[in-house]
Amino acid sequence: MLSSEAVTPPPPPSHTTTSTKHDNEPVDPYTYQDGFGNHFNSEALKGALPVGQNTPQVCPYGLYAEQLSGTAFTVRRSGNQRSWLYRIHPSVMHRPFEPYNAGSHGIVGTFDSRTTETTPTQIRWLPFPISEGLDFVDGLRTIGGAGDTALKSGLAVHIFTANQSMDRRAFCNSDGDLLIVPQQGRLDITTEFGKIMAAPNEIVVIQRGIRFSVALPDGPSRGYILEVYDGHFELPDLGPIGANGLANPRDFQTPVAEYNMESGVEWSIINKYQGELFVAQQDHSPFDVVAWHGNYAPYKYNLAKFSVIGSVSFDHVDPSVFTVLTCKSAHPGTAVADFVIFPPRFEVQMHTFRPPYFHRNCMSEFMGLIRGEYEAKKGGFLPGGASLHSMMTPHGPDASTVANATTRELLPGRVADGTQAFMFESMFQLRLTKWAVEHKQRDHDYYKAWQTIPITFNPDQI
Repeated sequence: MLSSEAVTPPPPPSHTTTSTKHDNEPVDPYTYQDGFGNHFNSEALKGALPVGQNTPQVCPYGLYAEQLSGTAFTVRRSGNQRSWLYRIHPSVMHRPFEPYNAGSHGIVGTFDSRTTETTPTQIRWLPFPISEGLDFVDGLRTIGGAGDTALKSGLAVHIFTANQSMDRRAFCNSDGDLLIVPQQGRLDITTEFGKIMAAPNEIVVIQRGIRFSVALPDGPSRGYILEVYDGHFELPDLGPIGANGLANPRDFQTPVAEYNMESGVEWSIINKYQGELFVAQQDHSPFDVVAWHGNYAPYKYNLAKFSVIGSVSFDHVDPSVFTVLTCKSAHPGTAVADFVIFPPRFEVQMHTFRPPYFHRNCMSEFMGLIRGEYEAKKGGFLPGGASLHSMMTPHGPDASTVANATTRELLPGRVADGTQAFMFESMFQLRLTKWAVEHKQRDHDYYKAWQTIPITFNPDQI
């Protein structure tokens, strides 16, 4: 049988939404289910989900039941994550995996002295050029990270650049969860759970083991990826903020079931396993899930919906109040990784140095810029570029920002309009790949940003 029919689901029930247009961006054509961490049900054919049980002797429509476990079976119920997929072909129907681009794929999964380098120096990269002739998988490059995928401990930071859609190729990551931050161009992502359209200023989380394929409706694309090897992303605790604020659960969107019946043609399944890439061939689409239910599923979030919390009296609050998602460690209050943003907002603090303060941190800070100009470093920190301030390495606003902040009239006003900067913050010390250290876009003059900060100390004047 040869069929390339992608079957569209019936009209959505009342708990689903279709994304709307923001900031003159194209309308998202797909339908989603709203909520964070919910137990969802979705079927592209009415009655495809079994009633009252997960694995009947024969599933509706002759489908096969398959469980995808995101946590161990015996994890406490409040943290247990899994989904049941009802598909045309069991996913096991593929040929053996073989090495893919061995030694040349640019991905690292073990961060030690054999594979990476380390420096406490502040590092900045100018925008990474978009590679020619590469799709999302072939355009992946690791910037740095910590830990070891085999031990399920640590994290990695990647850059992707691509100018080709994935053609009958699917990617699957056995090593951890991926938080994808598009910076240029939309990503049209097909997953086993349905379709997601992710535009710049949106993020997508695709968990360990979920197969997906990326098309590029706007042509050349670039972005950032945070990968965590242990645990999953969750919403941060709000503490005295209360029940509402920051990223609200209702604004996260999970796809609805949509299946592709294509068979009789070759598909490549590329699997990242212990930092290496492998490929297996199969004669049907991996996106043949007709129905699914569970709480282990990909999702997206529009950063424009973040409800900003800030000081309305004096002082610059700590950036933890800008946390969108966190992957917690075993140490309370300390994260394997936080995803933090610096969105458009009002600033009204009086008698205050308003830019981000000078800082030495017990966490590592990797920053990227989606669009606009970052408030603390206008001019040198550009969209598509990045910076790394390692653990306990000093950092802060540049000389021109300091000069402006110490002399300006402190009127209520707006900051960061038209801008979206973000940070991957981690308890781990990050090591860098040789590719990142030696990249031609590394800004070796970055240190000069602070050298002309005026010294105004006067012991005779308070």
